[in-house]
Formats: sequence, C-alpha cells, structure tokens
Amino acid sequence: MDLFDKAIEFTRADEVKAAGLYPYFRPIEENEGPVVTISGKKVIMAGSNNYLGLTAHPKVKEAAIKAIEKYGTGCSGSRYLTGTIDLHVELEERLAKFFGKEAVLLFSTGYQTAQGIIATLATRGEYVVSDKDNHACIVAGNLMAKGATAEVVRYKHNDMADLERVIKKLPLDAGKLLVTDGVFSTGGEIVDLATMNRIAKEYNARILVDDAHAVGVIGKGGKGTASEFDLVDEIDMTMGTFSKTFASLGGFVAGSERVINYLKHNSPALIFAASPTPASVAAALAALDILEAEPERVTKLVRNAQKVRKELTDAGFNVLEGRTAIVPVIVGDDLLAFQFGRMLFDAGVFVNVFISPGVPQGRQMMRTSYMSTHEDEHLDYIIDSFKKIGKNLGLI
Repeated sequence: MDLFDKAIEFTRADEVKAAGLYPYFRPIEENEGPVVTISGKKVIMAGSNNYLGLTAHPKVKEAAIKAIEKYGTGCSGSRYLTGTIDLHVELEERLAKFFGKEAVLLFSTGYQTAQGIIATLATRGEYVVSDKDNHACIVAGNLMAKGATAEVVRYKHNDMADLERVIKKLPLDAGKLLVTDGVFSTGGEIVDLATMNRIAKEYNARILVDDAHAVGVIGKGGKGTASEFDLVDEIDMTMGTFSKTFASLGGFVAGSERVINYLKHNSPALIFAASPTPASVAAALAALDILEAEPERVTKLVRNAQKVRKELTDAGFNVLEGRTAIVPVIVGDDLLAFQFGRMLFDAGVFVNVFISPGVPQGRQMMRTSYMSTHEDEHLDYIIDSFKKIGKNLGLI
C-alpha cells in the first residue's frame, strides 16, 4: 500500500463541494467586525472568536503598525537566543499582573503552548489527567507527554465524580498534571473548577487551565476561569491564546516564577520556535489596555450571547445551556448541518458548521459565537434567520 493512498481515496470534502454545501476555508475579503465580506457578499459574522471585537480597533491596528516600523516584521530567532525584544518582556509582566501570578511566558501560538507545557512538565513516572473533551492542542500535548513516557489518563467530560474515580487509582506520591479547558471550545460549558481544585489538593495534583475561550468572557473584568471561581491563588497555571480576545496571534502561560523559569529553559516548543512577531505582541498589548480600561465590553459580550441563547431556545431549538460567548445549536446530522449552514450563509449569516467526527454523532451543530461589537440589529437578524430556516428544515 502506498503512503498517499489514503489521501487519494479521501473524497468526502469533494462530495460536499459538488453538492454546493462546503462551508470551510472561505476567504474573508474584508473584515469590519460584526460584518465581513465573503465571495463579494456582506454577511453578519456569527462564528468568530474575536470576542471583544478588537481586531479592527484603531488602537490595536496602530500599535501593530508602529511595532513593525520600529522592530521590523519578525524577530528572526527563538526567544532563547536572538528573538526576545522588550515588547515580549513588557507583555509577560503585564499579563502576570493581570492574572495575579508571579510570571508569564509567551509562546508563538496558542496550539504550541499546550505542547510546550504538558510535555515538558509531565515525564517518566508521572501522569497527565485530562478531560475527554479538551481542545486538540491539549490532546497533542498529551500525546507528546506520552511519548516522553508519562502516562495519560482521561475522565468523562466535566464529570468530577469520574475525575475522582480515575485519579484515586493513581499512586498518591506520583506527580500529576490535571489539564482542562476553562470554557470548552465546542459547547461553551464552564469547568467545575471548585470541585476540581478540591480533588487536585486531595490527590497531589497540579492544575493547568486552558482559558483560550474564557479570557475576556468570564471572571472579574474578563480575567478568566480562576477569577470566576475566586481561585486565583489556588490554581497553579493558566494558559491561553492571543487569537481571540487579544486580537492577535500567540500564546501564554501564567504561573509561579519557578515553574515559568523551568519551562523557559526546558520547553522545546519555546527554545526551538521563532518568537512571536513584534506586531503580534504589540497588538496583544493594546488589546490588554482596552480590556482593562473598558470592562463594559465583557458585560455587553455576555449580554449579546445570552440574548441569542434565550431567543433560540424559546423558539424551540436544541441549544446547549451556558453563559459564555459560545451558543451551540444542535441539529444532529451531518447533511442537515451542511444544509443549515449553507442556507444561513445565503441569508447573510456566517456560522461554524461542526460535524462528526469533530463532534459525536447526534451532536452535529451550528456552533455560533458572539462579540461585544454585535448590535441588536445584527443579533435580531441572526435570530430571525435561524427561525425561518429552522422551520423550513423542520427543526422547529
């Protein structure tokens, strides 16, 4: 069998394209925040992770431009050698203060961050304990840790009783890293962090929370999951990304100075990767300025998502409960999901179509997400479009 046979025989995407239902890799030609241009057509964006709407903010764009003018387009090296500029250090110090931790370390992408932490900290004779619905970056980090001879065990999604069942079987004196999304990226649920923290303390485990979808959304002033539960001093590490609330690209981990120092000198994902670009770091700094100065953006974001969640639930849709920016509408079938997504796009609304195996069978969904820059006119149009198409497809 030839290595490329699997690629040649993969035709699923071609079949969906031929049916005119393919919803992926659509180029955005112009981005105005709540409204974007795709294929020459203006559509309301209801699928972005740009939660506070800062990618188009004048101060964020200006900061990126000024950084390029001062530092150039790239750093031409890893943080470990020639790739550190003063902006990296400034952002790390600012984020440490924001999250109430001793230190922060930047990575070049959010996806890379999980690998840089998990595989570096969990080694031979130690354990990674992971939620079954954790983001793919955590799964990749788990696999790398397993390759380094750590053992990876998983527990049922956000099920603290199953977590305790799993973790109590492990040697009490062994090192354990308990890893979870703070806000789960598909369904938008919030982890039961209070119970998890109690279990971690009882069974000698450290906690790493991925707050990619939590920063700017939950917690005091958008400070994330640990803040939401008043556990800032209890939770060991918070990681996240700049590609959502921070309107940029890159990742970070916040924790104690000793742990951050260890990662800084031992994590291959940091040492052997080119450092975050000046424009990316400057944009994230500007976004952090705005988040701290305008916490009302967080309030409006949550209000916007809650309005859509309530209206679609009241209309009869199967909407997952929650209180984050993510509002998933279950349709339960691949073809139906493709059809719904196409009809919404034709009506002028862009959403993310999630199908199997990315989600379990029966959980295929329109994964919608909202921004603080959505106005009522945008939200009302989204809701009305869902209702009309939902009736047409027999979903409500």
